[in-house]
Amino acid sequence: MERHKVPRTKELEFGGPLGALLLLILLPTTVFYLLLVCRTEQASLLSLPLPLPTLHSLWNPQDLALVLGWMGLQAVLYMLPTGKLMEGIPLRDKSRLQYRINGFHAMWLTALAVGAGLAAGLRLSYMYDHFLQLAFSAFLVAFGLSVLLYLKALLAPESKLALGGNSGNPIYDFFMGRELNPRIGTFDLKFFCELRPGLLGWALINTAMLVKETELRGSPSLAMILVNAFQLLYVVDALWHEEAILTTMDIVHDGFGFMLAFGDLAWVPFLYSLQAHFLVTHPQKLSLPITAGIIILNGLGYFIFRGANSQKNTFRRNPADPKVAGLQTIPTATGRRLLVSGWWGFVRHPNYLGDLIMALAWSLPCGLAHILPYFYILYFTGLLIHREARDERQCLKKYGLAWQEYCRRVPYRIFPYLY
Repeated sequence: MERHKVPRTKELEFGGPLGALLLLILLPTTVFYLLLVCRTEQASLLSLPLPLPTLHSLWNPQDLALVLGWMGLQAVLYMLPTGKLMEGIPLRDKSRLQYRINGFHAMWLTALAVGAGLAAGLRLSYMYDHFLQLAFSAFLVAFGLSVLLYLKALLAPESKLALGGNSGNPIYDFFMGRELNPRIGTFDLKFFCELRPGLLGWALINTAMLVKETELRGSPSLAMILVNAFQLLYVVDALWHEEAILTTMDIVHDGFGFMLAFGDLAWVPFLYSLQAHFLVTHPQKLSLPITAGIIILNGLGYFIFRGANSQKNTFRRNPADPKVAGLQTIPTATGRRLLVSGWWGFVRHPNYLGDLIMALAWSLPCGLAHILPYFYILYFTGLLIHREARDERQCLKKYGLAWQEYCRRVPYRIFPYLY
């Protein structure tokens, strides 16, 4: 056991404990501010949306029960013996955890449940009417889960801790997450939260916004339909390729703490739906040529995103697969090889490039008069650049000279000829 002891985290991210403390305050504040601004007539980020809601107006036991019920439903669907069992990548002690891959099944069962509710008279636009209260409830759930995760990690053996969340500072470790793969029996808390309640919640919120717009104007706008269709494709794709998440930084490297819990349960569903939310109060008209151009742009982004991710995941699973066997690679001292052709010879992170092109296509249906609907792409650009920098540091440590050679042969990180 001692040989698997995790050393104290020395290289602190996000500005260390002070930065983590500021983010604990800034992240929820940002969500609330943007949601409030979205409902103002000006939708200006520079105008304080007064009057601000009181805590009493945000607290609603019924909405908290709805958020907990939604998570409970997704937890039940997660535990169903459907789909396939897959192993994650080897951990530090060479063991491999098993994961139940049934997110696509859960999505269809969720759709059937929501459809049955609508047939029975469920008023989905309630979510729009109580959006701030639901968001506040999601904050409470995310914070409560983060506290439980931190307390659980205090009892976990050191071999189970994440390399980046073991600084000894309680604020920093609470934010980053101490335990790498916290589980209750076989129920993997991090894997569950990564795609299920938040991603499906995002799709449900978008649908609720479409329903609300239909109630207000008689039919959904073309702009609303585009936003719903594009983002639903993204959600469906993520759940169809659910096993791909097993090789991501979130699962492999980051502990499960406030950063991921808040991101999964609050940030993703309530901010990624910002375009649909914006269109309810700020309707837009699109011409057919502009619509066609936006559809083509989203298709291009998806083509790059899916092609790059599929190529990477296939290579990681089986480098001898005929789909990737002919690609050029660079050998490393660890025994693994780095792809240096195909999508990964174009730029170092072609999946990020596709992601950002799609993000632009999601925002364009909201017009060009307001910056607010473009918050997602602005934030996402910063996030991916930061994530890319973290990935670069880790790969340099892991692969050394081989990574330097890869960077020499593939000089552009995300944007060809720019960055």
